[in-house]
Amino acid sequence: MTVPGGTTAPLTLLRADGDVPVDISRIPAREAAERELSKPMYHENDPNLLQRGLDRFWEWVDDLFGAASGATPGGVVGLVAIVLVVLALLAALWWRLGTPHRSPGTAGDSLFADGLRTADEHRAAAARHATTGDWNQAVQERMRAIVRSLEERVLLEPRPGRTADEAAAEAGRSLPTHADDLRLAARTFDDVTYGGRTADEPAYRRIEALDNALERTRPTLDTASPGAPS
Repeated sequence: MTVPGGTTAPLTLLRADGDVPVDISRIPAREAAERELSKPMYHENDPNLLQRGLDRFWEWVDDLFGAASGATPGGVVGLVAIVLVVLALLAALWWRLGTPHRSPGTAGDSLFADGLRTADEHRAAAARHATTGDWNQAVQERMRAIVRSLEERVLLEPRPGRTADEAAAEAGRSLPTHADDLRLAARTFDDVTYGGRTADEPAYRRIEALDNALERTRPTLDTASPGAPS
């Protein structure tokens, strides 16, 4: 509304009783409108916080792939081809190298984690697990039986925290004809204990046969561990 002299009259929004106009300046009017629009009735169909977060995430993914495809020869098709090649290379490396092993001495890698038991006790536990088809536990107990037996024969010095790999390497020096089999047994133990792999009966039988063979094998005295019988 314009009054004589060119000035603009204040915005009239409401009328009081008796049709007397009530003028509200612009700032209070804006605040009143904001309060009105903040009422829940106007936001019943708005997306919730999770939906808004997902929408933002997918927008980010779309922008990321759009930028990558724009910088890749062949666009989206070229980007997909590169991703597939990388995945194939990773799969080939995993197949070739197998499960990565923990470095020696890492906490939790100790061969014996449940207290001191004799070699025969470990063998009996392995046999029980083999009877029920629990090949992972059978492999673990039979490997423990091998190492404990070598300690009882003083071919290995008893040492807390020793890993299967360390035991195999040390025993291989005094039992060189079985060094490769010892390393393979230790690898199998690590795969089922730390690598998430599943053992089978042939794997257990190989370690069982190695245990029996070691019992009949005399050490090479010039390379035996300190304390080995002369």
